[in-house]
Amino acid sequence: MTQLPTIGVIGAGAWGTALAQMLASDGRDVVLWAYEADVAAAINADHRNPLYLPSATLAPTIRATTDLADLAGLGIVLVVTPAQVLGKVLAGLTVPPRDLVLCSKGIEAGTGRMMFDVAADAAPGSEIAVLSGPTFAHEVAAGLPTAVTLACHGGAAQWERLAPALARPAFRPYYSDDVIGAEIGGAVKNVLAIACGVVDGLGLGQNARAALITRGFAEMARFGAAYGASFDTIAGLCGLGDLVLTCSSTSSRNFALGKALGEGMSASQALADKRTVAEGAHTAPVLAGLAREKGIDMPITMAVADLLAGTPAREVVQALLARPLKAEQDGSR
Repeated sequence: MTQLPTIGVIGAGAWGTALAQMLASDGRDVVLWAYEADVAAAINADHRNPLYLPSATLAPTIRATTDLADLAGLGIVLVVTPAQVLGKVLAGLTVPPRDLVLCSKGIEAGTGRMMFDVAADAAPGSEIAVLSGPTFAHEVAAGLPTAVTLACHGGAAQWERLAPALARPAFRPYYSDDVIGAEIGGAVKNVLAIACGVVDGLGLGQNARAALITRGFAEMARFGAAYGASFDTIAGLCGLGDLVLTCSSTSSRNFALGKALGEGMSASQALADKRTVAEGAHTAPVLAGLAREKGIDMPITMAVADLLAGTPAREVVQALLARPLKAEQDGSR
């Protein structure tokens, strides 16, 4: 029997651990880098990650490490670190892989760079792809059916290398060459999920949430168009698909954050002492700033940025409801 090539995963949070479990489901060896030594030790000793993914019993072919040098020489590495530390972590790779698959969603604070640009600077020897779509970690780890976008900067040739290595019977990637569209969908949906959580926390009802998802999607599409993304990408798995999932359940960290804010918790309280990261909290002010610079109408995004800066949730909602009436289709989606 031919030995399957080992795949690396950087980041042993819930999503990174779930991806490692999915990749190991065909008996493949997976090297999983963890920031915390206790997480790596638990995975190796007990085949569990009790801190981030307690529901899963992990495959014995997953080997955890805290040394990035253990990923040297691997052809494919998935990166699942928090967006704000992605560049710093990648800079520690002694030998960048041929294919670097970005699974982190966000925009770098301070620079406004998408994750592709951060990774391209930190690992210039790698060809970069973006994996994004409607994915709850615990479902992927349990082997439930999942479909994602795999956007390959290297085009069809890179897709032909990656798709057979990443696809599993219950994990189905769809090809795209629109990397910027995949990144924008993943980043913007986190901000909109916070807004939907606020709607839930305030008890504003399902009508309001449906309206917010729809108008939020219009904001995502406008932002994507300004950056050259294809509308088909934004309307696909990594845009609309991920938006619907993330805006519908407290399994989403961003939705849960918004719900806490809607219930009256302050932003500082809601974000304190959390080992898991709600990326939308970092992305919202950056996204709002980019929208202002480019003159993109994104009132929901602006409202979330105001909320995280300390404006009370009910005041933010009242300001949105007081906006002037307009045509639903205004020529700019």
